Amino acid sequence: MKVSIILASYDSGHYHGGMGQGPDALISGGLVDALTLAGHDVAVVDIGKVGDDQEREIATGFAVCNAVSGEVRIARDRGRFPIVLAGNCLTSAGAVAGEGADAIIWADQHGDLNTPETSIHGFLDGMALAVVLGLCWRPMAKAIPGFQAIDPARCVLINARDLDPAEKQLLETLPVIRTECKDAANAVETLKAAGAKRVHMHLDLDVHNPKELQANRYTHSGGPDPEQLRKAACSMALAVPLVGITVSAYDPAFDARADVPPLVGELLNDLLASIEGR
Repeated sequence: MKVSIILASYDSGHYHGGMGQGPDALISGGLVDALTLAGHDVAVVDIGKVGDDQEREIATGFAVCNAVSGEVRIARDRGRFPIVLAGNCLTSAGAVAGEGADAIIWADQHGDLNTPETSIHGFLDGMALAVVLGLCWRPMAKAIPGFQAIDPARCVLINARDLDPAEKQLLETLPVIRTECKDAANAVETLKAAGAKRVHMHLDLDVHNPKELQANRYTHSGGPDPEQLRKAACSMALAVPLVGITVSAYDPAFDARADVPPLVGELLNDLLASIEGR
């Protein structure tokens, strides 16, 4: 398969800070080699620095989305499958826009469903899925080239277990499809029934059980091990048409043994094989 890996090396508006170091660490950890050895034609594109040098979290976060949307659209126009390596989860809004996705699978230990009105931490990335679903920051999201909010009924939320009270309340009112990895097959059937035609898969690496794999400073008990996530993701990729993948939130400072890069390589190779096998 022809693949474009798009690097978006930002964390909360900071270039190459914290989780913004993750994309380069995945590349230096052998990701391109792993995909190439599996027979894929891999091109790597780096959006580089965007916006001004003031590193304002909100403005820069959406500028990253704008840049990612453009690179994803270029990749798709060239017949290449886009894989975005991002520091922040918000970056998926840019990938969704560039792909014209109408559904999303969101694997994350967090709900990312806060809004400016409900957030108790003021963390923009904690609003990432809310942006994708059109629940907040609408004017800025609308400015992302190609962005169309995704209907919550076409959203699968996997293993979200660290939720703020307002997120729990919101999820009681939304038709979001909540599941754990073991029940992914049933969830994806519901997604298909909701009319999903172009599905983006968002993989926040902190969805894993931190006892099995710690990707960043955010830890909450429970969650799948790498094999469980890989099996669930691949079963969904076989069932619905994936148009792109985002891998986010890897901070190499919390991975002293460099366990994450080879596991991401295995995960992406299996996912690409599943997509080709549809």
